[in-house]
Amino acid sequence: MARVRLAVRGMILRDGRLLLVNAYPGGVSDLWCAPGGGVEPHASLHDNLIREVWEETGLRVEVDWLALVNEFHDPDRGFHQVEMIFRCRAVGDMPEVWRDPEGIVTERHWVTEAEARGLRVKPGLLIDAAFGDGGGAAYDPLERVVR
Repeated sequence: MARVRLAVRGMILRDGRLLLVNAYPGGVSDLWCAPGGGVEPHASLHDNLIREVWEETGLRVEVDWLALVNEFHDPDRGFHQVEMIFRCRAVGDMPEVWRDPEGIVTERHWVTEAEARGLRVKPGLLIDAAFGDGGGAAYDPLERVVR
């Protein structure tokens, strides 16, 4: 029986720019997303998110409020993931030299809203949630995995 995977992501804005990372390693896809990843048991969602953002970007964050819930699946592989995307504040700067210990994230960029809208970004509501009025958590309904 397939289980639902829980993940957390950080929606981080600084100076009018959103931090995005590549979704797949090695240029396999042009898909971009907010930094984050799978939740490890026995740690809070906030602690998992702080760890994941640091691993993928080298950036320290403080977690604020839940901004977006997204879910996607690949029924052919039995994969289903629910992501909780939190608004975060950067604490300090990203180091110039960094390496994701899992080797997934190889690119990270601060992008303006206009730049973000020119990229292929998932979930689909991420850009609106990041640059919108922040009127509460949004839900991006179940969609198929894309590469």
